[in-house]
Amino acid sequence: MRIAGLVIGLVAFVWALVRRSRGASRGETLAWAAAGALLGMLALAPGLATPLRDVFGVKSSLTAGLMIGVIVLLFAAIVERARRKDLEMKLGDLVRTLALSDLDAGRSTSTSSRLAVVIPAYNEEDAIAGVLADLPREVAGLDVDPIVVVDGGTDDTAAVVRRSDHTVVCHPVNRGQGDALRTGFAAALRGGAEVVMTMDADGQHRADEIEKLVKPIVADEADFVQGSRFLGHYDDAGGSREVGIRVFTRLINLLSRAGITDGTNGFRAIRSDRLATFHLKEDQFSAPELIMEAARHGLRIKEVPVHVRTRTHGVSKKPLRLAYPTGFLRTIVEVWLR
Repeated sequence: MRIAGLVIGLVAFVWALVRRSRGASRGETLAWAAAGALLGMLALAPGLATPLRDVFGVKSSLTAGLMIGVIVLLFAAIVERARRKDLEMKLGDLVRTLALSDLDAGRSTSTSSRLAVVIPAYNEEDAIAGVLADLPREVAGLDVDPIVVVDGGTDDTAAVVRRSDHTVVCHPVNRGQGDALRTGFAAALRGGAEVVMTMDADGQHRADEIEKLVKPIVADEADFVQGSRFLGHYDDAGGSREVGIRVFTRLINLLSRAGITDGTNGFRAIRSDRLATFHLKEDQFSAPELIMEAARHGLRIKEVPVHVRTRTHGVSKKPLRLAYPTGFLRTIVEVWLR
């Protein structure tokens, strides 16, 4: 154990110097260096940790010292995570500014009674034409205006949208669904939309169900309307994915009291003036952040049954294996702490 502590301490100390040479802050560098030095000293002289045994209720001085070192390392990791998040936010803002600056200057941005349908898309050239073709021209007295945000794709999704004569906003690099939605929200709010909707670009959401989500807002019965596959129909029901959705939904409800049944569904409608008050930061896992922000701001949340279909074109863009559930869980916890 002493050898392991010494090795870990040396690695942490060297990592502090490497991070400093790459532009890490002074506080971050000191945290990593202090953790490494502490672990190293305790490995060489375990007796230094004797006073800590009673504090942690352990018999070994070395174990107590290692526990302190791990706590310091954890703090350093949290500091580094926060710094990285700040840099990611700044990069996302830059990408969004560039993307919005390229919007067609000739397109109207002050239409009254608009329903903006924001559709994030990443390499969906085979599906997006059908999604756009199915959209109605008018819903509940609102003119439908699709806004497709191509999130750094490498195929012809943007060209397909342009041929359909709809608004397309292109990220020069892939940023994730959360950042794509924020760009679409910015375009929708700038255009004067009364209601903002989101739906997927892969055809899993049915355009003929849009009215279900919009009507409660137009009738002033709700501010945030969430589609639920579990109140409606889910083609891919069963299996580990459904279990995960239900577990995460329970956690979202526990932390936010949102009272919903489907916490990962991207089929939703939001009153635009309330959307403008949201503090959105997540670049990828946007669903829990939107729901928890709606609950935090006291929006009237309503769920309606929808049909989530099996994807017919392309492949899922969700992270593979454990990256998706761990990322989703991290987002829920970070939004709650924030």
